[in-house]
Amino acid sequence: MTADDVCAGEEASAAEQVRTVLAAAESFTVVTDGHTCDLVGGGLHSVGGDGRLLLRVPADCRLAGEVALAPRGTLAVVLKFTDVAPVAVRDRVRSRVTVAGWLAPQGAPGCEESGTVTFRMVTAHVALETPAGAVTVGLDELALARPDVLALHEAAMLTHLVDDHADVVALLTRLVDPPLLQGVVRVWPLAMDRRGITLRLEHPHSHRDVLLPFPAPVRDPGDAGDRVRELLAAARARRRGSRLPSRP
Repeated sequence: MTADDVCAGEEASAAEQVRTVLAAAESFTVVTDGHTCDLVGGGLHSVGGDGRLLLRVPADCRLAGEVALAPRGTLAVVLKFTDVAPVAVRDRVRSRVTVAGWLAPQGAPGCEESGTVTFRMVTAHVALETPAGAVTVGLDELALARPDVLALHEAAMLTHLVDDHADVVALLTRLVDPPLLQGVVRVWPLAMDRRGITLRLEHPHSHRDVLLPFPAPVRDPGDAGDRVRELLAAARARRRGSRLPSRP
């Protein structure tokens, strides 16, 4: 098996990529006519099955005040999400998501017991930007899509791989076609999803990403360990070649 083999599972749609970014987001930026603010932690409270976003913010923050004073109780906003690789690869931004629409109170006005207030996002426009280009995602597509099964686990898995198992990353390079490794100075795990592990091959002044597909797609987070072990078994079965450094 090589990186050129047919990948396990179909490629993620733009809508699925957006849902995955939203599900894993730990922070994002809110832009209104009045100001720009960064929300960290639980700002994105949830994404409903219909694709609707719920935001929970401190009741005394400026954003909550703007919504309260907005005409008809809705405030035009743009939410900006940046998907950053959890390990220190070159050019860590993997994608960007922009969601434009209006914020409105969720349910009856008033603060929740925790001192926060929840708003629902009435979405008008969603865009995804990746190295391949920018696309608009339809709202119906977004509502039907689901985040990748590893969305909430990928960061921990990749950092664990880099911090504690650098030898495993080196071993995985056996699954990369040898010509692609010429001139490579470092290899990092860039991403992991239901389809497989993507390695970033860094050259002195450029880089290339290669997907190592799992033999079968991950259906549940508990399956990820077995899929990785299957990749490693395939790597060990290949002819031993030069091992590349995965860390400085």
